[in-house]
Amino acid sequence: MASVKLEDCSPTLGLNVNIKAEDDVKHNIVESISKEQPQEDHKEKKSHCCSCCGRRFPSRSLLKRHMNIHTGEKPYSCSDCGKGFSQMCGLKAHKRIHTGEKPYSCSDCGKSFSKSDYLKVHIRIHSGEKPYSCPDCGKGFSISGSLKAHQRIHTGEKPYSCSDCGKRFSVRSSVKVHMRTHTGEKPYSCPDCGKGFSISDSLKVHQRIHTGEKPYSCSDCGKSFSDRISVKVHMRTHTGEKPYVCPDCGKGFSISGSLKAHQRIHTGEKPYSCSDCGKSFSDRISVKVHMRTHTGEKPYVCPDCGKGFSISGSLKAHQRIHTGEKPYSCSDCGKAFLRVDNLKAHIRIHTGEKPYFCSDCGKGFSRVNGLKAHESTHTGEKHYSCSDCGKSFSRVGHLYVHMRIHSGEKLHSCSDCGKGFLQVGSLKAHKRIHTGEKPYSCSDCGKGFSRADNLKVHMRIHS
Repeated sequence: MASVKLEDCSPTLGLNVNIKAEDDVKHNIVESISKEQPQEDHKEKKSHCCSCCGRRFPSRSLLKRHMNIHTGEKPYSCSDCGKGFSQMCGLKAHKRIHTGEKPYSCSDCGKSFSKSDYLKVHIRIHSGEKPYSCPDCGKGFSISGSLKAHQRIHTGEKPYSCSDCGKRFSVRSSVKVHMRTHTGEKPYSCPDCGKGFSISDSLKVHQRIHTGEKPYSCSDCGKSFSDRISVKVHMRTHTGEKPYVCPDCGKGFSISGSLKAHQRIHTGEKPYSCSDCGKSFSDRISVKVHMRTHTGEKPYVCPDCGKGFSISGSLKAHQRIHTGEKPYSCSDCGKAFLRVDNLKAHIRIHTGEKPYFCSDCGKGFSRVNGLKAHESTHTGEKHYSCSDCGKSFSRVGHLYVHMRIHSGEKLHSCSDCGKGFLQVGSLKAHKRIHTGEKPYSCSDCGKGFSRADNLKVHMRIHS
């Protein structure tokens, strides 16, 4: 190694220059040594090799510490909870859980972390970096663990199972969440109403009910939603997609829950029952709606006439009385209807289909309501009674018509003279006065009548 004397440097440059020259010389010496023996130093630095995985270490102590990974030995344990670790650095990071210390913070948003690795992963949220890509579909991930879990979608692997029911999952966290269905644990509570949730994301979505926040909107119609899943389901109303198909009848559904409820039609299962009368239902919503028959609750009110309804669909159908809209028409005769179920029932007039049969006499009916009303002729049962006069009826429709006697309500009015009627049938009969139509004729003498009851009275003359 060459010797350099400071006194060889020009004294006129002063002390600062001499010091700088000395530093430069030292740097050059170190650099020249490293250039002369790079390979020898590298080998000497990592001369201790792991017999299990082949990884090399510069010292025996580091190799020994590394071997704990293979042997499973955990010589470092937490004094607070007793958890063991194979390396001291793991213990140090763990202890921050107890102390709450988070020494690593994000320079972009200020969020703090207990481990530098967590910070590194978090920074990818800001940078958008996704270094781990799926070789099957190309989807990118910011964490290698997320990629591994995702790949199980392609392989179908589900290595984690529930100890209670045996259900299997592709990720460990899903098992933890699933276990709460057995334990009933709901660790996440709403600070506004106290409602508990088993998943933190469910709490976040719920809180938007209180805040009114709807951050997700439909790209087609602009309708807003509080959660992403609702948008996805809503989009199917535009695309017509029905990915859930019944294996029994082939009927498609846009929501998996609707398919499950539908399948109970085939199985006859009715797991939900009314706490007041014990009546059973195939889905929870039907119980909720049914309960309103006991409570009298009618949360859906018509803005035109103030009439209340227990079901939103009934309100929509009712509003068509005011607008005159009849969106459902028969392809055979062109007759239009307010409701799709009325159209379905009407089509059976053309087809002659009567899918509902009386178990007592075998008589068939095109509507389930017709069957129920008929069955009461055998039982004498009249479920529907008037709150004003106590008169009972076998059909709810008859009760509604009867109630108009007390209220004086006449929903159906003649477009020619303005006269009002309680029933649509009465209006139809009245209109024949203006049109002169007489559809009922006597088979004996041929005389025509505008009403069927008038024909019956006339027939007594012949008998």
